Amino acid sequence: QVKIVESGGVSVQAGGSLTLSCTVSGLTFAHTAMAWFRQAPGKEREGLQCISWNGGIDHYSHHEQGRFTISRDNAKNTVYLQMDNLAPGDSAMYYCAAGSSYVCPAPYGFNNWGRGTQVTVSS
Repeated sequence: QVKIVESGGVSVQAGGSLTLSCTVSGLTFAHTAMAWFRQAPGKEREGLQCISWNGGIDHYSHHEQGRFTISRDNAKNTVYLQMDNLAPGDSAMYYCAAGSSYVCPAPYGFNNWGRGTQVTVSS
């Protein structure tokens, strides 16, 4: 059974930084592409970035490019999302998802999801 648990979401002020973590069990993490998504109230879920088994990164969105960075530690079964220069528009529930293969699929190609961690950015 795949288990995905996000953490690190808090309330921060605009301009601040935050690192989200996502710990995974129940699959061969080192062989699995992982991704971060977010969903703000009243908006559709938005794909952010995906990282393949060997560290290759796909950007699903260009809005945050240069401010957000995905990374992974296969020894810890954990994927991270470093977020810098946060703005109120970044407030959302952030979700981690596991793909079904080594490489990043299209944003709709994820079957395993965590429950999310809330990020709130105040101005």
